[in-house]
Amino acid sequence: MTCQTPMIFQIINDLLHFCMMKRKFIVLTVCLTMTAAAGFAQDHMPSRVNTYSDEGTGTGFRKENLFVGGTLGLGFAADQFSVGVNPEVGYSLNKWLDAGVVVNFTYNSVSPDPSGTYNPDLSEKEFIYGGGLFARAYVLPFLFLTAQPEFNWTHDRQVYEAYNQTYTYNVNAPSLLLGIGYGRRLIGQGTFFIALMFDVLGNPNSPYNDIHGDALPVIRAGFDIFVHKRN
Repeated sequence: MTCQTPMIFQIINDLLHFCMMKRKFIVLTVCLTMTAAAGFAQDHMPSRVNTYSDEGTGTGFRKENLFVGGTLGLGFAADQFSVGVNPEVGYSLNKWLDAGVVVNFTYNSVSPDPSGTYNPDLSEKEFIYGGGLFARAYVLPFLFLTAQPEFNWTHDRQVYEAYNQTYTYNVNAPSLLLGIGYGRRLIGQGTFFIALMFDVLGNPNSPYNDIHGDALPVIRAGFDIFVHKRN
């Protein structure tokens, strides 16, 4: 399976438009640009598609099963900008299961629309941080199910320039992201993955839900590198 870069960018643009329509540009744009990079990375991963090494994982702690990685993303549209990182540290428990911890950092900004059509006077800056645990169970060599319980804090500052008024909001919320993904995984070498997830808890303060508590699609794509590579 090879990703075509023009198609990926079209998907990104469509998702950004969806985010603006939902007024939740923030989270979904984080890491979407990694989708394009993933197509490049897939061609540079080991040519084998199996999800485990020829050697058994054995018992006890094995340093070659420890990996680090995550996602890095950038999103932008008219008068909007978003950048975020999601570093992670994990361990391959066996031939089909990975688990670990993830940390979230996201910055979003909205500027007034000079034309006055979409957003005439609102300036907004938002910072989201938090983290949690993740697990990926490979039910097929290329397909995995994922679960990611998280807790995130959101600091939001809105300035209505026409009225010279400033509002600050601080909220926090638990989340439980469940979804499905595609990946290439070779224990002791490296991993590429892309996943589609939804927050099933329905908390309106979650960065993955809209103001009504309805879940928005969360796309994350990234890479992991095993700390001690096998020869």
